[in-house]
Amino acid sequence: METNKKRLVACPNCKKLSEFSSGNAFRPFCSERCKMIDLGLWASEQYAIPVEIKPEDLTDESFDH
Repeated sequence: METNKKRLVACPNCKKLSEFSSGNAFRPFCSERCKMIDLGLWASEQYAIPVEIKPEDLTDESFDH
């Protein structure tokens, strides 16, 4: 007999527990609202992935704007 345990995770935004399964279209978020809040933070550049800028990354093309 196989039991199906629900996997609950904390929503990255509000920390409310929500089911992490294909039945939750917003996973790992608890709702569309929390998902959109997170997207808005990325879009407004409040989240960023740090990358070290190397001198060879800076070309004359990057200053032609």
